[in-house]
Amino acid sequence: MSRAPRRPGLPVSARLRLTLGYAAFLVVAGAAILVGVYVVVRFIPDYPLTSSDPSLSDVGITSRGEILSALVDVSLWVLAALAVIGLGGGWLLAGWVLRPLRRIDAAVRAVAAGGLDHRIRLEGPDDEFRRLADAFDHMLDRLQDAFAVQERFAANASHELRTPLAITATMLDVARGEPGHDPALIERLSRVNARAVDLTEALLRLADVDAVTAAARPLDLADPVGRAVEEAAEEARRRGVDLRSDLRAAPVTGDAELLLRLADNLVRNTLRHNIGEGWARVSVDRDRDGSAVLRTENTGATLSPESVARLTEPFLRGEGRTRRDGEGHGLGLALVSRVVDVHGGTLTLEARPGGGLLVTVVLPARPQSS
Repeated sequence: MSRAPRRPGLPVSARLRLTLGYAAFLVVAGAAILVGVYVVVRFIPDYPLTSSDPSLSDVGITSRGEILSALVDVSLWVLAALAVIGLGGGWLLAGWVLRPLRRIDAAVRAVAAGGLDHRIRLEGPDDEFRRLADAFDHMLDRLQDAFAVQERFAANASHELRTPLAITATMLDVARGEPGHDPALIERLSRVNARAVDLTEALLRLADVDAVTAAARPLDLADPVGRAVEEAAEEARRRGVDLRSDLRAAPVTGDAELLLRLADNLVRNTLRHNIGEGWARVSVDRDRDGSAVLRTENTGATLSPESVARLTEPFLRGEGRTRRDGEGHGLGLALVSRVVDVHGGTLTLEARPGGGLLVTVVLPARPQSS
């Protein structure tokens, strides 16, 4: 699912905005009071003001204009002092008010990194922040329960689906040794059973990726991709596809097994969705921002942009819902898409003008150790 682009803007924190708001309110309130005082002083009769004590007859005479001028000067200093007090006090007050929000933000980041067992457990008055934290904790409880149920389902399905298929395969092997059997029928049934086994394994792998998050472990993306290319070399020779690779160091943080599955599916797709005497290219490199980039490109049938946009749908294959050679289950790119999402990367599929497909996987760079 594509995300809507965020509008660019200056990174201004909520604490700074609240501080400026507090300071502005304090200055405006002070200015309003001073304006009121100024208006009142304007109504003072405009005649010289002297002391009622005859002994202070040498005191200077003060007029209304002089009083107003002094009031304006004092007002400027008062407003400046209010601005400083508003900024300093507002910063401290905003930090105190937003302290629960920082705990919620830390919890969200921990959950985004895979820690579903993390809880906020915010204490204090029953205010908006407390209710938000409690709702978030309740949501995490529901999510953790749902993932646990899905993991148990995958484990149970693994046993329930594999066992009868294994029994069927054994019965077919026994039938081959029986006299009078139909070799063509036995071979066809064996292929159908093997295909069902492969489909079951693919479905379970896809369920496993949906149920768990990637293990955060430093690795080089070129390593699992190199293993996938080596394992696919024999199939490339058998199909007559010229498979070449250019693998350079690209450090990432992720799950080695999931990334191997990702690379294996992409490499196998370049071979199985190809043409006679075709070619396939696999490369790993680093982008300018340090992110790891995996690209696979191959010759093949001409694809429309509409069909390419749907290739990550489960059970959808490059030539539609069925394939003549009977290979594949339409789950390869769906699995690739899930693995990329789990690792916080992006997946791009593009149809080549001369036929075939260009697949680009971009994964975040490994954070630099401090």
